[in-house]
Formats: sequence, structure tokens, C-alpha cells
Amino acid sequence: MASPAVKEHLPPPLNSTAEQPPLFDGTARLYTNYSCPFAQRVWITRNYKGLQDKIKLVPLDLQDRPAWYKEKVYPLNKVPALEHNGKIIGESLDLIKYVDSNFEGPSLFPNDPAKKKFGEELLAYTDEFTRIVYTSFKGDPAKEAAPAFVRLENALHKFEDGPFFLGQFSLVDIAYIAFIERFQIFLSEVFKYDITAGRPKLAAWIEEMNKIDAYTQTKTDPKVLVEFYKKRFLAQQ
Repeated sequence: MASPAVKEHLPPPLNSTAEQPPLFDGTARLYTNYSCPFAQRVWITRNYKGLQDKIKLVPLDLQDRPAWYKEKVYPLNKVPALEHNGKIIGESLDLIKYVDSNFEGPSLFPNDPAKKKFGEELLAYTDEFTRIVYTSFKGDPAKEAAPAFVRLENALHKFEDGPFFLGQFSLVDIAYIAFIERFQIFLSEVFKYDITAGRPKLAAWIEEMNKIDAYTQTKTDPKVLVEFYKKRFLAQQ
């Protein structure tokens, strides 16, 4: 596996008092947040391709974000955003493809036409998947989110040449794990719902993902996550 053996020293998040890093000085920068699943996708991609020295992490405090980020870096004021070759690019699914295509390191998308097609279909489904699960937090997740997890379980049966969605580890796994990680923790803790029960492929996939350093080094603190999700999704119930 092309993943770092040594744990990276992570810079502290920048808040509203922090100075802006130089812009367009030739350094590739990933503006990120350590607890954001969208930003985590790009962080994992960077790590897996061994780009720790090529793409610098610029973490932001999203509760107290610097004004210069919206004014001078990324007008949408969201993370992730990538500064590269004199431009700023956003949107996590676009970014993981961009990093895979424009930087060195192992390729994260197959050339096989059938896998390519299925991979694009799965990437296109990610927004609907997360919407279904997030919406279920206000009702009965075991019932309302089940079809979405069944769909992933079935997808993992498509290729038998490995435990991942396209057989071998790819951008599809990266796109889903950032959210599966959070859903598994929150649904188990708050709703006592085990998303892997009766879904052996999904259980095996999560187990395999947890063997990949490029991913495990980006995982969020479960306690912080549960409290954040409780405030965000359950406070008004």
C-alpha cells in the first residue's frame, strides 16, 4: 500500500486572527478542516499518493474562520479548496479526481471500462447516499437509511478481485469512507443501529479501509463527532 508509515505532524488550524499564507507562490496548498468529511476525501487522496511534501495542509477553524479566506482565496468560503498552478479549485469529488490526475503517485481510478463506468455511477450516488442517511437522523435510521446501505452492500459484490468497490482501492472508496466513518459511529452510539449487521461485504470493506494508513491518519475523534452531530441534527427534536 502506498501510504505513509510515519504519522504526519499536523499544523494547528488558522482562526480569524491568523495571517494569510502567501498566495500563488508556487506552493500547492490544501485548505482543509480536520473534522470535515468533504475535506477528508482530498486529504486521504493526498496521503495515499504520497504527496505530503508536495501539497501543504492549511487547516482552518470553521467556527472562527479567517476573513481573508473568503475575500482573497475562495469566495464560496468552504473547504476543501486546492491552490495549485495559480488557481483555486473546490468541490471534493472534483478535487480527488484533480489530485489523482495532476500529481504523481499511484493511480486511483481504473482503466478497465466496466470498472470506470461503475465507479462514475458510484461517485454520482454519493450526494444522494449522504442525504438519505442524514435525513434518517430525524426519524428511524434502521428503517429509512437501510436501503442506502443495502445499495452499497450490493455494490461491493460487483467485482470479486478485491474487497473494495472496484476490486482495488480507488477514489470511490475514498469518497464513501469519510461519511461511512461518521455514520457508523453516530448511528451505533445514538440509535444503536449497526450498519454492518447482515452486510458482510460492508463490514469487510470497513475492516480493509482501517488497514490503510493514508486513511486512518485522517480519522476524526468519535466523541467530538457524536457531540457535533447531536447538536447539529438532534438539538431541535
